[in-house]
Amino acid sequence: MRLVTFDPFRTLGLPGVRYIKPELMHQHLDTLRDADWLLFPGYWQLNTLLYVLKKNIFPSPVSYHLGYDKVEMTRAFQAACPAHVPHTEILANSPDNVRDILHRWPLPFVAKQIRASQGLGVFLIESAGQFEQYAAENEVLYVQERLPIERDLRIVVVGREIVAAYWREGDGFHNNVARGGNINRTLPIPPHAIDFVLTLAQYLNIDYAGFDVAMVNGQPMLLEFNRLFGQQGVPGLPQLVNAAIQRYILGAPDSGTPSTSRSA
Repeated sequence: MRLVTFDPFRTLGLPGVRYIKPELMHQHLDTLRDADWLLFPGYWQLNTLLYVLKKNIFPSPVSYHLGYDKVEMTRAFQAACPAHVPHTEILANSPDNVRDILHRWPLPFVAKQIRASQGLGVFLIESAGQFEQYAAENEVLYVQERLPIERDLRIVVVGREIVAAYWREGDGFHNNVARGGNINRTLPIPPHAIDFVLTLAQYLNIDYAGFDVAMVNGQPMLLEFNRLFGQQGVPGLPQLVNAAIQRYILGAPDSGTPSTSRSA
Protein backbone atom coordinates (compact mmCIF):
# COMPACT_ATOMS: atom_id res chain seq x y z
CA MET A 1 0.00 0.00 0.00
CA ARG A 2 1.55 3.29 -1.13
CA LEU A 3 0.61 6.17 1.12
CA VAL A 4 1.50 9.85 0.93
CA THR A 5 0.77 12.25 3.76
CA PHE A 6 0.76 16.02 3.73
CA ASP A 7 0.50 16.19 7.53
CA PRO A 8 3.16 14.09 9.26
CA PHE A 9 1.86 14.78 12.76
CA ARG A 10 -1.57 13.22 12.11
CA THR A 11 -0.03 10.12 10.54
CA LEU A 12 2.67 9.34 13.11
CA GLY A 13 3.09 5.59 13.43
CA LEU A 14 1.34 4.77 10.17
CA PRO A 15 3.60 2.29 8.35
CA GLY A 16 5.07 3.02 4.95
CA VAL A 17 3.93 6.64 4.68
CA ARG A 18 5.90 9.17 2.65
CA TYR A 19 5.66 12.82 3.64
CA ILE A 20 5.49 15.53 0.98
CA LYS A 21 5.26 19.19 1.88
CA PRO A 22 1.95 20.49 0.51
CA GLU A 23 3.58 23.44 -1.26
CA LEU A 24 5.92 21.03 -3.10
CA MET A 25 3.24 18.70 -4.44
CA HIS A 26 3.77 19.75 -8.08
CA GLN A 27 7.38 18.59 -7.80
CA HIS A 28 6.19 15.07 -6.90
CA LEU A 29 3.35 14.45 -9.33
CA ASP A 30 4.61 11.00 -10.32
CA THR A 31 4.72 9.93 -6.67
CA LEU A 32 1.21 11.27 -6.11
CA ARG A 33 -0.13 9.48 -9.21
CA ASP A 34 1.37 6.20 -7.99
CA ALA A 35 0.01 6.48 -4.47
CA ASP A 36 -2.98 4.45 -3.32
CA TRP A 37 -4.07 7.08 -0.78
CA LEU A 38 -3.25 10.73 -0.21
CA LEU A 39 -3.66 11.66 3.45
CA PHE A 40 -4.55 15.01 5.05
CA PRO A 41 -4.08 17.42 2.16
CA GLY A 42 -4.83 21.08 2.68
CA TYR A 43 -8.20 22.31 1.50
CA TRP A 44 -6.52 24.27 -1.30
CA GLN A 45 -5.01 21.04 -2.67
CA LEU A 46 -8.26 19.11 -2.81
CA ASN A 47 -9.55 19.95 -6.28
CA THR A 48 -6.26 19.12 -7.99
CA LEU A 49 -5.75 15.85 -6.14
CA LEU A 50 -9.34 14.71 -6.47
CA TYR A 51 -10.49 15.95 -9.87
CA VAL A 52 -7.21 16.13 -11.82
CA LEU A 53 -5.12 13.31 -10.37
CA LYS A 54 -8.29 11.39 -9.39
CA LYS A 55 -6.83 10.01 -6.18
CA ASN A 56 -8.30 8.49 -3.04
CA ILE A 57 -8.30 11.17 -0.34
CA PHE A 58 -8.43 10.77 3.42
CA PRO A 59 -10.29 12.34 5.12
CA SER A 60 -13.08 12.02 2.58
CA PRO A 61 -13.84 14.94 0.24
CA VAL A 62 -17.22 15.25 1.95
CA SER A 63 -15.45 15.80 5.27
CA TYR A 64 -13.62 18.73 3.66
CA HIS A 65 -16.55 20.22 1.79
CA LEU A 66 -19.14 20.06 4.56
CA GLY A 67 -16.56 20.95 7.18
CA TYR A 68 -15.30 23.99 5.27
CA ASP A 69 -17.38 26.43 7.26
CA LYS A 70 -20.42 26.57 9.51
CA VAL A 71 -22.70 27.68 6.68
CA GLU A 72 -22.03 24.58 4.57
CA MET A 73 -22.15 22.34 7.61
CA THR A 74 -25.36 23.71 9.12
CA ARG A 75 -27.26 23.68 5.83
CA ALA A 76 -26.27 20.05 5.36
CA PHE A 77 -27.42 19.18 8.88
CA GLN A 78 -30.70 21.04 8.37
CA ALA A 79 -31.37 18.87 5.32
CA ALA A 80 -30.16 15.57 6.78
CA CYS A 81 -31.59 15.72 10.31
CA PRO A 82 -33.48 18.98 10.96
CA ALA A 83 -34.92 17.80 14.28
CA HIS A 84 -31.38 17.53 15.65
CA VAL A 85 -30.20 21.05 14.76
CA PRO A 86 -30.67 24.06 17.05
CA HIS A 87 -32.80 26.84 15.59
CA THR A 88 -30.37 28.71 13.34
CA GLU A 89 -30.54 31.55 10.84
CA ILE A 90 -27.86 32.38 8.29
CA LEU A 91 -28.30 35.75 6.61
CA ALA A 92 -26.36 38.24 4.56
CA ASN A 93 -24.98 41.06 6.67
CA SER A 94 -27.08 44.12 6.01
CA PRO A 95 -28.49 46.85 8.29
CA ASP A 96 -32.01 45.54 7.66
CA ASN A 97 -31.07 41.99 8.63
CA VAL A 98 -29.28 43.16 11.76
CA ARG A 99 -32.34 45.11 12.86
CA ASP A 100 -34.64 42.20 11.96
CA ILE A 101 -32.64 39.73 14.05
CA LEU A 102 -32.62 42.06 17.04
CA HIS A 103 -36.36 42.53 16.66
CA ARG A 104 -37.24 38.82 16.39
CA TRP A 105 -34.61 36.99 18.44
CA PRO A 106 -34.95 37.05 22.23
CA LEU A 107 -31.74 37.68 24.14
CA PRO A 108 -29.48 35.94 24.88
CA PHE A 109 -28.62 34.07 21.71
CA VAL A 110 -25.44 32.76 20.09
CA ALA A 111 -23.61 34.31 17.15
CA LYS A 112 -20.78 32.58 15.33
CA GLN A 113 -18.05 33.33 12.87
CA ILE A 114 -18.45 30.95 9.97
CA ARG A 115 -14.81 29.79 9.96
CA ALA A 116 -13.45 29.14 13.42
CA SER A 117 -12.68 26.18 15.66
CA GLN A 118 -11.66 25.32 19.21
CA GLY A 119 -14.47 27.48 20.55
CA LEU A 120 -13.09 30.64 18.95
CA GLY A 121 -15.53 32.83 17.07
CA VAL A 122 -18.52 31.76 19.19
CA PHE A 123 -20.18 34.59 21.09
CA LEU A 124 -22.96 34.81 23.64
CA ILE A 125 -25.03 37.84 22.61
CA GLU A 126 -26.68 39.48 25.61
CA SER A 127 -27.30 42.97 24.24
CA ALA A 128 -28.00 44.80 21.00
CA GLY A 129 -24.60 46.46 21.23
CA GLN A 130 -22.81 43.10 21.35
CA PHE A 131 -24.62 41.92 18.23
CA GLU A 132 -23.92 45.16 16.39
CA GLN A 133 -20.23 44.73 17.22
CA TYR A 134 -20.35 41.14 15.94
CA ALA A 135 -22.08 42.33 12.74
CA ALA A 136 -19.42 45.00 12.21
CA GLU A 137 -16.74 42.29 12.10
CA ASN A 138 -18.44 39.55 10.04
CA GLU A 139 -19.74 39.39 6.49
CA VAL A 140 -22.29 36.68 7.25
CA LEU A 141 -24.76 36.71 10.13
CA TYR A 142 -24.96 33.30 11.79
CA VAL A 143 -27.27 33.25 14.80
CA GLN A 144 -28.36 30.26 16.81
CA GLU A 145 -30.50 29.64 19.85
CA ARG A 146 -28.71 29.23 23.14
CA LEU A 147 -29.35 25.72 24.38
CA PRO A 148 -30.08 25.05 28.06
CA ILE A 149 -26.96 22.96 28.67
CA GLU A 150 -24.04 22.88 31.09
CA ARG A 151 -21.87 20.49 29.09
CA ASP A 152 -21.60 18.92 25.67
CA LEU A 153 -20.29 15.77 24.07
CA ARG A 154 -17.31 15.33 21.80
CA ILE A 155 -17.74 12.18 19.70
CA VAL A 156 -14.80 11.22 17.50
CA VAL A 157 -15.39 9.36 14.23
CA VAL A 158 -12.54 7.75 12.31
CA GLY A 159 -13.31 5.59 9.31
CA ARG A 160 -16.55 3.79 10.07
CA GLU A 161 -16.29 3.68 13.84
CA ILE A 162 -16.46 5.79 16.97
CA VAL A 163 -13.07 5.83 18.67
CA ALA A 164 -13.89 8.08 21.64
CA ALA A 165 -16.75 9.91 23.28
CA TYR A 166 -16.58 12.16 26.32
CA TRP A 167 -18.31 15.02 28.10
CA ARG A 168 -16.77 18.49 28.13
CA GLU A 169 -17.54 21.08 30.79
CA GLY A 170 -16.43 24.69 30.80
CA ASP A 171 -17.40 28.11 32.05
CA GLY A 172 -21.11 27.67 31.36
CA PHE A 173 -20.79 28.69 27.71
CA HIS A 174 -17.50 27.53 26.20
CA ASN A 175 -16.87 23.86 26.89
CA ASN A 176 -13.96 23.34 24.49
CA VAL A 177 -10.84 21.85 26.02
CA ALA A 178 -8.80 24.38 24.03
CA ARG A 179 -10.71 27.15 25.85
CA GLY A 180 -10.05 25.73 29.30
CA GLY A 181 -12.88 23.22 29.42
CA ASN A 182 -12.56 20.02 31.42
CA ILE A 183 -13.27 16.44 30.47
CA ASN A 184 -15.73 14.66 32.75
CA ARG A 185 -15.07 10.92 32.77
CA THR A 186 -17.64 10.03 35.41
CA LEU A 187 -20.83 10.71 33.47
CA PRO A 188 -22.17 7.95 31.21
CA ILE A 189 -22.36 8.57 27.48
CA PRO A 190 -25.90 8.18 26.08
CA PRO A 191 -25.77 5.21 23.69
CA HIS A 192 -28.34 6.79 21.36
CA ALA A 193 -26.03 9.81 20.93
CA ILE A 194 -23.25 7.45 19.80
CA ASP A 195 -25.61 5.65 17.43
CA PHE A 196 -26.97 8.93 16.05
CA VAL A 197 -23.52 10.35 15.25
CA LEU A 198 -22.23 7.13 13.71
CA THR A 199 -25.33 6.75 11.53
CA LEU A 200 -25.12 10.37 10.39
CA ALA A 201 -21.39 10.18 9.67
CA GLN A 202 -21.84 7.04 7.59
CA TYR A 203 -24.81 8.54 5.74
CA LEU A 204 -22.82 11.67 4.88
CA ASN A 205 -19.55 9.75 4.32
CA ILE A 206 -17.69 11.79 6.93
CA ASP A 207 -14.78 9.56 7.97
CA TYR A 208 -12.61 11.76 10.19
CA ALA A 209 -14.23 14.28 12.51
CA GLY A 210 -14.90 15.34 16.05
CA PHE A 211 -18.64 15.92 16.41
CA ASP A 212 -19.87 18.32 19.09
CA VAL A 213 -23.27 17.31 20.39
CA ALA A 214 -25.54 18.78 23.05
CA MET A 215 -28.15 16.71 24.84
CA VAL A 216 -31.46 18.58 25.22
CA ASN A 217 -34.38 16.77 26.84
CA GLY A 218 -32.63 13.51 26.08
CA GLN A 219 -32.23 14.27 22.37
CA PRO A 220 -28.87 14.82 20.64
CA MET A 221 -28.52 18.25 19.03
CA LEU A 222 -25.69 18.85 16.57
CA LEU A 223 -23.50 21.87 17.19
CA GLU A 224 -20.80 21.24 14.59
CA PHE A 225 -18.02 18.90 13.59
CA ASN A 226 -14.32 19.61 13.28
CA ARG A 227 -12.35 17.85 10.58
CA LEU A 228 -9.02 18.64 12.27
CA PHE A 229 -10.15 17.99 15.81
CA GLY A 230 -7.90 18.37 18.83
CA GLN A 231 -6.59 15.29 20.59
CA GLN A 232 -5.34 16.88 23.79
CA GLY A 233 -6.70 16.06 27.19
CA VAL A 234 -7.70 12.47 26.46
CA PRO A 235 -5.05 9.89 27.37
CA GLY A 236 -4.40 7.49 24.53
CA LEU A 237 -6.62 9.25 21.99
CA PRO A 238 -3.85 9.76 19.37
CA GLN A 239 -3.10 6.03 19.51
CA LEU A 240 -6.78 5.13 19.18
CA VAL A 241 -7.13 7.46 16.19
CA ASN A 242 -4.00 6.09 14.54
CA ALA A 243 -5.16 2.50 14.97
CA ALA A 244 -8.57 3.33 13.49
CA ILE A 245 -6.92 4.98 10.48
CA GLN A 246 -4.91 1.82 9.92
CA ARG A 247 -8.03 -0.35 10.12
CA TYR A 248 -9.81 1.92 7.65
CA ILE A 249 -7.04 2.66 5.14
CA LEU A 250 -4.90 -0.45 5.41
CA GLY A 251 -7.52 -2.99 6.38
CA ALA A 252 -5.48 -3.80 9.49
CA PRO A 253 -7.14 -6.26 11.88
CA ASP A 254 -8.86 -4.94 14.98
CA SER A 255 -6.37 -4.84 17.82
CA GLY A 256 -9.06 -5.37 20.41
CA THR A 257 -9.79 -1.66 20.96
CA PRO A 258 -13.53 -1.10 21.31
CA SER A 259 -15.04 0.60 18.27
CA THR A 260 -17.25 2.76 20.49
CA SER A 261 -15.89 4.31 23.63
CA ARG A 262 -18.60 5.23 26.14
CA SER A 263 -16.17 7.39 28.08
CA ALA A 264 -12.72 8.85 27.63
